[in-house]
Amino acid sequence: MAKDELFEQRIEKLNRLRGKGIDPYPNSFVRSHTTVEARAILEEPAENQDASEITLAGRLVSLRSMGRLTFAVIRDGQGQIQVSFERDSMGTEKYGVLKDLDLGDFIGVQGEMYRTKTEEITLRTQELTVLTKSLRPMPEKWHGLKDVEQRYRQRYLDLISNEEVRDIFQFRSKFIFTLRSLMEERGFMEVETPVMLPVAAGAMATPFVTTHNALDRTLFLRIATELHLKRLLVGGYDKVFEIGRVFRNEGLDASHNPEFTTMESYEAYGDYESTMVMVEELLSSIAQKLLGTTVVEFRGEKIDFKPPWKRISLVEVVKEWAGIDLFSTENKTAAGLRKSMIDQGLNPAEGTSWAQMADKIIGDVVEPRLIQPTFLLDYPVEMTPLAKFKKGDENLVERFEGFIGGMEIANAFTELNDPIEQRERFLFQEKSREEFAKEEFDRLDEDFLVAVEHGMPPTGGLGLGIDRLVMVLTGQSTIREVILFPQLRSLE
Repeated sequence: MAKDELFEQRIEKLNRLRGKGIDPYPNSFVRSHTTVEARAILEEPAENQDASEITLAGRLVSLRSMGRLTFAVIRDGQGQIQVSFERDSMGTEKYGVLKDLDLGDFIGVQGEMYRTKTEEITLRTQELTVLTKSLRPMPEKWHGLKDVEQRYRQRYLDLISNEEVRDIFQFRSKFIFTLRSLMEERGFMEVETPVMLPVAAGAMATPFVTTHNALDRTLFLRIATELHLKRLLVGGYDKVFEIGRVFRNEGLDASHNPEFTTMESYEAYGDYESTMVMVEELLSSIAQKLLGTTVVEFRGEKIDFKPPWKRISLVEVVKEWAGIDLFSTENKTAAGLRKSMIDQGLNPAEGTSWAQMADKIIGDVVEPRLIQPTFLLDYPVEMTPLAKFKKGDENLVERFEGFIGGMEIANAFTELNDPIEQRERFLFQEKSREEFAKEEFDRLDEDFLVAVEHGMPPTGGLGLGIDRLVMVLTGQSTIREVILFPQLRSLE
């Protein structure tokens, strides 16, 4: 039957309900129990629980008529339960309302709990209230959506159909709650910083551009929360964090979405070493609290979050795995590094900087090998304009990236707080952006520099990718499975 025909049939039922004086869209409904609470009355009888006065509400997911007796299943946000309707006890008029109900409708039911002959926990309905008449049928009769794209484009149908999907997002909510709680236990204060900024700085990324009409000025969606959070350390707070969305005008794939959720934290008097320890402890603790274990399966691998995580030198593994010494005399120039990459079959794009080529080496050769939780340490200064030099080596900065399952899940620095050096780094990024015509180079934020000139304490800074961490902990192969409404390509 065509969808339009089904739609029209439901419109007819809607009109019949109204003809009977029934409002198919009442303003509210008071329920006494959730489905889980109602089931518990018979599963775990309690002296003070009255099984005769139960009022439930939910969506119809099953409806089976046997003449004078009809069984149905309703589902709410916590679970589902069977309900029965008996014509003799309800009366012909009330019972007749069932003929105008469809799967997908929301109903309220009042009655008493009992067990059927097959021991099924059931509510025997005395009063039936139509709460919402659905005009479109549910997908594939509750067997789930087959089309992956449709699942993402119509997430509400995906949630209706697939219990495992609902479980993923409940887990995500618990993950964020637990992370927030653990940060607060460590003495961090949660804050909020602007989403629209006059300067898109704080990361190597291409921003989204918008316009503020009243001010007649160009603004950018934030690519990171970093620079405003560090302003707060200048202002006197010692420990701050923010969980929120950031926006980067980049491509779509299994581990990238243009808007994603991060947690950034900054701790005065810390460094990247202390931050590494915090990451290990945070993530292993979350896994243990939410899953009861530090071991999870991701993309066919057993991943163990238990500390200590492996620590490896970026320069050393690039030399060993890619056969390229980043700081040899011939590789210190972009032309020299390009030749070495071509010799190794890496083939960098034309017009890319030394830093971009180094990033490609890391992405193509190093990252895929970092399956178990691993910290990749000490990055070239050209790749990291916001971090302090590594003690004793001004080719490198104190930066680590945390990897799990071949994906970056954490990025952290010993934060640069020398305003003169910071200005020089920003100017180098500005020059590089002009030279290579690449928007992803970082930008000079004058107000941030002025703030640092007032004095920022030694600081350890961290960025965590919430979406990717939830991917790993729930065993999902693509980031779209853990973002309720992922960005998708146009169907046109």
